Amino acid sequence: MHVTQPTIWQEIDEVKQAVAEVLAHAKQLGATSAEASMSRTKGLSVETRHGEVETVEFNQDGGLGISLYFGQRKGSASTADLSPQALRRTVEAAADIARYTSEDPHTGLAEAGWLEMSPPNLDLYYPDTIGTDEAIALCASSEEAAFATDKRITNSEGASFSSHTGLKVYGNSHGQLVGHPSSRHSFSCVVIGEDGDDMQRDYSFTVARQYSQLLDPKQIGREAALETIARLNARQIPTQKVPVIFRADIASSLFGHLVSAISGGSIYRKSSFLLDKVGQPVMAPTVTILEQPHIKQGLASSPFDGEGVKTRDLIVIEQGVLNTYLTTSYSARKLGMASTGHAGGIHNWLIQHGDADLAALCRQMGKGLLVTELMGQGVNTVTGDYSRGAAGFWVEHGEIQFPVAEVTIAGNLKDMFMQIAAIGNDVDRRGGVLTGSILISQMQVAGS
Repeated sequence: MHVTQPTIWQEIDEVKQAVAEVLAHAKQLGATSAEASMSRTKGLSVETRHGEVETVEFNQDGGLGISLYFGQRKGSASTADLSPQALRRTVEAAADIARYTSEDPHTGLAEAGWLEMSPPNLDLYYPDTIGTDEAIALCASSEEAAFATDKRITNSEGASFSSHTGLKVYGNSHGQLVGHPSSRHSFSCVVIGEDGDDMQRDYSFTVARQYSQLLDPKQIGREAALETIARLNARQIPTQKVPVIFRADIASSLFGHLVSAISGGSIYRKSSFLLDKVGQPVMAPTVTILEQPHIKQGLASSPFDGEGVKTRDLIVIEQGVLNTYLTTSYSARKLGMASTGHAGGIHNWLIQHGDADLAALCRQMGKGLLVTELMGQGVNTVTGDYSRGAAGFWVEHGEIQFPVAEVTIAGNLKDMFMQIAAIGNDVDRRGGVLTGSILISQMQVAGS
């Protein structure tokens, strides 16, 4: 007998019912307010190496997180067991915790007026069914394409494919009960190249909400091979101060440090180098950053944040001037602000760019370092001090001359942000920060 599988919206309705029952149980236990979030994910992951299957994983996971408030005392608990009995025990555990916590005047649900009661459909769900055999064949073809690109590609660390779908439901005692489905498909290939005694590795990847929008696996293999070959026979360079370009695929890390520095938690703890900077220039006038949470099929799109707060378009940086901090309901209350809808992170940052591609940025730089890989975590967002290991290419007369390895780039984020001379049009769209390559007019480069 054929059994009809429930649609994703039927699943969401089932999860909404479970969340509603959890909230009702919280009320029965005497909680003055409560909020709960439940998720489900399922999918396939495949890895091959030299065309041989390394791993095949099918997963079906879920989880519930709940917070109960007794006045201004909060208790939280979570579970990966979504049976009705486990959900009830989790609610009771959160209630027990709340009874022993101290009062906090800033805790509680997000204000009712901030919430998204009718989420828009952002077109985030494309449940393309990819069979295991097809996924294995895709991985194998990517590795084959890499080996065929250049005879100096001598080994592979593997190709991997991932296809996952899921749903998220959030509810609270303000009467909000909302949910949406999403999907994410990705593919990557990592290879090793050799020339004499030198050995290097590099990779390429593609990611999209919709399987059909992934780049061809053979192209990913070729890109991984070309990236690897380009790094062979890298040299060191003398210690000096020069301009630096962060290539688009790593430039997003700079904005990750900005996110940390302007997050409400860092601000109210006074642990940021951008304290009291709203309304002031914190970046070069060339920089404008837009947040657009409702881009259809966007990798970081979301109709509401982790507290159910409505997401909305923001101009975070306007011609270098900081317009806002990024707050949750708790940090907003601590700072005397409204929530900006950032419980759980940012939503599609669009970094405005000029007309120059990477080659044009190199010509503008003239002489300096093009960074394509960063290593280490030497970044202090309290002081802004920045020091990381790097690899890339030496540029002279506006042209790439040779690969560079084993250098350290250093500066202070306050200066680096103000010294952004140009942002390229080679925008990397594979994440939540959409930026081109970034030219910084001067940094300390420590080499041999």
